[in-house]
Amino acid sequence: MEHAHTHASHPKISARLKRADGHLRSVIDMIDQGRPCVELAQQLQAVESAIRNAKQALIHDHLDHCLGDETSAAVAELKAITRYL
Repeated sequence: MEHAHTHASHPKISARLKRADGHLRSVIDMIDQGRPCVELAQQLQAVESAIRNAKQALIHDHLDHCLGDETSAAVAELKAITRYL
């Protein structure tokens, strides 16, 4: 059985994803209503950006808290490169 793994940032990330979920549901409604493709693409871009930002926050938080005590050059380089996710 796996134990719970949570960070202080998880509630904020969850809230971001719930907003993105609501936004995505709105986009689905827009499709059903026959809204113009340009509007749909714009709104889908916003959903995609919200999800990407949540993913980045999760990864950066994990690196800071789970690898924060590591001192090797490889870990430092890993932390540095992931800022460009």
